[in-house]
Amino acid sequence: MTDVKQKKENVKMHLKELRQNLKQMHLAVTEELILPHPDEVKTLMNKMDQLLKLIESK
Repeated sequence: MTDVKQKKENVKMHLKELRQNLKQMHLAVTEELILPHPDEVKTLMNKMDQLLKLIESK
């Protein structure tokens, strides 16, 4: 697999994981009326930062 294809696959994998995490957080807020812990939000923000760095490295 070429480097570009590998990066694309990595980005897709990160996006899928972030989407799933955000969906779970959204359901907790809207259905269970539970606010996320600050650490959970920070973790997602860090994952998004890592993804942005991966995208910008192209």
